[in-house]
Amino acid sequence: MDPFQQSSLLMTRRHFFGRNAAGIGTAALAFLLGKDLLADETTAQHPAIKPAEGGLPGLPHFAPKAKRVIWLFQSGGPSQMELFDYKPRLAELRGTDLPDSIRKGQRLTGMTASQDRFPVVSSIYKFAQHGRSGAWVSELMPYTAKVVDELCFIKSMHTEAINHDPAITFFQTGAQIAGRPSIGAWLAYGLGSENKDLPAFVVMITQGGGDQPLYDRLWGSGFLPSKYQGVKFRSVGDPVLYLSNPPGFDSSLRRQYLDTLGQLDHMKLQEFGDPEIATRIAQYEMAFRMQSSVPELTDLSKEPEHVFKLYGEDAKKPGTFVANCLLARRLAERGVRFIQLFHRGWDQHGKLPRDTALIQDLKALGMLDDTLVVWGGEFGRTVYCQGRLTEDDYGRDHHPRCFTMWMAGGGIKPGIIHGETDDYSYNVTKDPVHVHDLHATILHCLGIDHTRLTFKYQGRHFRLTDVSGNVVNKILG
Repeated sequence: MDPFQQSSLLMTRRHFFGRNAAGIGTAALAFLLGKDLLADETTAQHPAIKPAEGGLPGLPHFAPKAKRVIWLFQSGGPSQMELFDYKPRLAELRGTDLPDSIRKGQRLTGMTASQDRFPVVSSIYKFAQHGRSGAWVSELMPYTAKVVDELCFIKSMHTEAINHDPAITFFQTGAQIAGRPSIGAWLAYGLGSENKDLPAFVVMITQGGGDQPLYDRLWGSGFLPSKYQGVKFRSVGDPVLYLSNPPGFDSSLRRQYLDTLGQLDHMKLQEFGDPEIATRIAQYEMAFRMQSSVPELTDLSKEPEHVFKLYGEDAKKPGTFVANCLLARRLAERGVRFIQLFHRGWDQHGKLPRDTALIQDLKALGMLDDTLVVWGGEFGRTVYCQGRLTEDDYGRDHHPRCFTMWMAGGGIKPGIIHGETDDYSYNVTKDPVHVHDLHATILHCLGIDHTRLTFKYQGRHFRLTDVSGNVVNKILG
């Protein structure tokens, strides 16, 4: 259905409720949920599937394996050779030039284009095999090594983007150029929320080393209505801006204020039919309910001590990555559809020699089966050294041709390795997985046919995977 047509129908519904003395707050809530507006075909097709609040009619397209996604995005480009893609031959090739037959004229960044040579460098970190799957993991990831049999390693990821911002934008929106809806916004639009008191899409950011920027548009709604954009939780002060009432302004006054403001917005909505006015009404109502739901969510005092032993003492410190992982689990428990944790600091051009409790926690709570967890960055790193290679120091440039990500839970086969790379970890040699393929697979786990989740904008039906993407069936459980 055309979004404006849907908005008009919803205005009629709101008008009906407004005339029946239910109050503008009830009317706004009815607009936000909209669950009785159209018959939900999904309930008839799959009776076991509980209808979501505010999702599109007919979604999910088929019975999903996952109800929600937690994406641990490692911003900056983790080096696959230092973490998961073990290449023992590189030790004997150290210092030799990368053969032209391997590089194949790959586009270079401005940081290495002027180099006279491209010396191969092996990782200085030790690798070992772990679990029944025998997955190779470096000593840098001792906790990940403990849960390899729950993970599916994809060693054949590849992308076209070679610089950070377009590469991160590509992973978040399916396009290298800014302006498209983020994957979380697509899911909020298509599937709605399982909890009327919390946003469908939440974002949290932590800072490692480096200062690679992240922009709010990365979790934006693009051309979708803005109510589908991600809500960023902060680590200092109110988790969400303006959540607390100002001094001398209690909840009852805030309720009266919102009702009066809602009446004015409702009049403008009837006059102009602008979907963004409807979004404003819905978001004010959401903010009012979040005054109760968010403090309870972020209060970790009732978590048992064994949970903090699992995550570590840093889980008690707001703003740390592990604290956000624990919050992600609590958000998932409460039905938030898409939770994204950005962790900056993986931009390792030089001085390279210097999260998995979540998986164990989800499994212990019986939530891993229907929670899809994704870990990875925007691209990998080159086998050749950027800058001067010394005995104890080296750097690596951006490398989009092959890199490693992992997935777990939510319909993904555990304890497997998908894809292979050559001896230089430079080219994919088996089972390549593109960014669009990853997106198509994530949507599939949530019961969505990626070719059918579309939105008409400027005369074209857009989708997250653009005109490409194939579900990676080999990794599905």
